[in-house]
Amino acid sequence: MKTPREKMMRRAQRVRAKLRKQANGRPRLSVVRSSKNIAVQVIDDARGVTLAAASTQEKDFKSKSTGSTAAAAAEIGKLIAERASKAGVEEVVFDRGGYMFHGRIKALADAAREGGLKF
Repeated sequence: MKTPREKMMRRAQRVRAKLRKQANGRPRLSVVRSSKNIAVQVIDDARGVTLAAASTQEKDFKSKSTGSTAAAAAEIGKLIAERASKAGVEEVVFDRGGYMFHGRIKALADAAREGGLKF
């Protein structure tokens, strides 16, 4: 019997395998969610470098609100779109990382799209 963590990691690997086939050289927008925070990175897998990152654990963000709400995820989505555009990234593939696409993950994705990222 697999633990819930093992099941989630397997889903995440399955999602990433599909993304590698569809990426065509585009960076990956990877989301990590916990019960209290959410973090996102724009990763160039070809070079193995992080181009932009944002998290609810950042010093200037912690004073605003808690990181466990959809509103906080939306703010992080806008922030990552802004930082990615400064890094010269316009198009990405969205890596939901084994999480279902609803709630905080959906709020983050919608805000990143509004901020100018295409995926």
